[in-house]
Order: sequence, then structure tokens, then C-alpha cells
Amino acid sequence: MTLYGYFRSSTSYRTRIAMNLKQLDYDYIAVNLAKDEQLEAVFQSINPQGLVPVVQVNDLWLYQSPAILEWLEEVYPEYPLLPKDAAGRMQVRALSAMIGCDIHPLNNRRILQYLRNELSVDEDQVMAWCHRWMSEGFDALEKRLAQDKTRGKFCYGNSPTFADCYLIPQVSSAERFKVDLSAYPNIVAIDAHCRTLKAFADADPMVQPDAPNA
Repeated sequence: MTLYGYFRSSTSYRTRIAMNLKQLDYDYIAVNLAKDEQLEAVFQSINPQGLVPVVQVNDLWLYQSPAILEWLEEVYPEYPLLPKDAAGRMQVRALSAMIGCDIHPLNNRRILQYLRNELSVDEDQVMAWCHRWMSEGFDALEKRLAQDKTRGKFCYGNSPTFADCYLIPQVSSAERFKVDLSAYPNIVAIDAHCRTLKAFADADPMVQPDAPNA
């Protein structure tokens, strides 16, 4: 099993967390997004969309992190990242989508590069853009987490799920863009707890082989 990713990519980060939680061994091939290696012919032949992560398992190529996580759950069910009941699975998938569909895409690197390079948006405006959409998404997510009186230290239930795999990279991104997280005590508490777990710590961007000074 080989993971093609980038240390700072949120989608690569969430995939690393899931693979670690499922205790899978994998090789890692870095694709340097800062140097546009994803646009080179070699990687384009792997994924014409030019996005990471991509996971290779023998002759099978997996792409799009939501589909990769679902595949991992189906093929490696021993350490489940979805609840057993349909209602619980729906809740976890909905929390994941709040992040993966409604927050992350709007602060994705290629979107920010388009703002900078094509629309000539200055850096203060780029930061304002990131703050607006992350804060709006976290506002709703925080309320949803507060409404669930049965959950423990995670986004749902008492064990890590897809939702935590999505949340921790998004918090990391928010910190990098200096978003004020003081209004989100549930999000902050979940993040702090998850970071104490080895699967999350080992997936942290700054301990990846391609991280600066790694």
C-alpha cells in the first residue's frame, strides 16, 4: 500500500489519520504541491485531476479522500471508523461533510492560488476569505457538537470516527490561518484529545518525511 500525498494537504492528513487508526502499514511518496509536482506528467498519469491523496494497493488506484476512507472502512473493518447503526453512520457522515464539503474546499490551496494569481486579491483579503468560511463552518459545527449530549471526547460517540479524521486537519488549517478558535470549546477539546492519540500524532503534517526540517 502506497500513499501519495503532501505533508500540509488536509485531505492527505485525514487519510493518514484513518490509515493509522486502522493500523495499516504503507509507503509514502511525497507530491510537492508548492512546486506544482501534481501538474507534472508523471503524477497526471496517476490522477488526471492533479490532486492528492492517491492510494495504490497493488493494481488498484484510489482517489478522493471520502471514497478512500469508505474503501478503508469496507476492506479493513477491524478498527471501525463508522458506528454500527444507520442513524449513527449518517450523523458521522454529515459531520464529515460539514467539514469536507462546506469548509475545506473554500480554503484549499488551488482556490487561494486562484484568488492571488488570477484575481489579484491581496494577502489580507485572502486571509479574510479564509476566516469568513472557516468561522461560518465552525459556528455550525460547534452548535451541532454541543447538541449531542451523548458523545464523549470525540465528534461522535466514544471512539474516533471519520468526523475526527476530518476535523483535526481543519483545525490545523485554521490555526495556520490564525482563525480565533476561542468561540469553539467543543472543537478545541476534541482536537486537544485527539492529538494525544498516537494515530493522530503520527499523521501530523510536521512529522511527515516531506515536512520542512523533518
